[in-house]
Amino acid sequence: MKSEYETLALARNDDHVLLVRLNRPQASNAMNTRMGVDLMELFEQFQLDAEGVRAIVITGTGEKAFCAGGDLKERNGMTDEQWLKQHAMFERMLRAIVACPIPVIGAINGVAYGGGCEITAAFDFAYASENARFALPEVTLGIMPGAGGTQNLPRAIGERRAKEVILTGAPFSAQEALEWGLINRVVPQANLVEEVLKTAGRIARNAPVSIRQAKQSIHRGLQMSLADGLAFEIECYNRMVGTEDRHEGVRAFNEKRPPNFQGR
Repeated sequence: MKSEYETLALARNDDHVLLVRLNRPQASNAMNTRMGVDLMELFEQFQLDAEGVRAIVITGTGEKAFCAGGDLKERNGMTDEQWLKQHAMFERMLRAIVACPIPVIGAINGVAYGGGCEITAAFDFAYASENARFALPEVTLGIMPGAGGTQNLPRAIGERRAKEVILTGAPFSAQEALEWGLINRVVPQANLVEEVLKTAGRIARNAPVSIRQAKQSIHRGLQMSLADGLAFEIECYNRMVGTEDRHEGVRAFNEKRPPNFQGR
């Protein structure tokens, strides 16, 4: 796995957890073209080889911003053609995050506006610091959310609330994000990454094949009818019956010891 990126800082935690920091603090971690390409490349490779990673945590460098959205200074003066070309890459990046077979957890450490809010909604779930703020202000700039915001946000907080957020462009707090369902927990800034890493570590100790299949069953099943979702769930379940990890899990339970899952 590529370990060095211009706009991302990567660190392995406990071998199986990857901590990713959006690393442009001088620009409030705003997403420029390079960051979009870096995230796209990082997440696309996990569809081919997880390389032992069983959970991914994403946060921002610093204590003020997770991601302030698209870098409007870079975009200033772009031609329409350049704008569309850049945005096509952002769309591909977003699809790579959503399609990642490994659980992706956000540690939202400050402002998450525009694209920062959109990728928060694309994560499997997220915790946020008490000072986190969220907004999708695109309509105040003559555009609209185009990195999954009109699709993932309503799925997280409901259609009517999402319409209010998107059509007003108004910011909302971490506590509101918690109450509405965008984030799972509000944590003091000093403890945020530690708490998310603790949750990621717990996920990483579980059977990797089980985690991937369960994640896929939930995500895809919600896009189906209940009958089709139940059928898909059983297809996912049946793929685990013959795995080494299933046998190891039962043995470990009966031998009263922690299981040693290998992802096979």
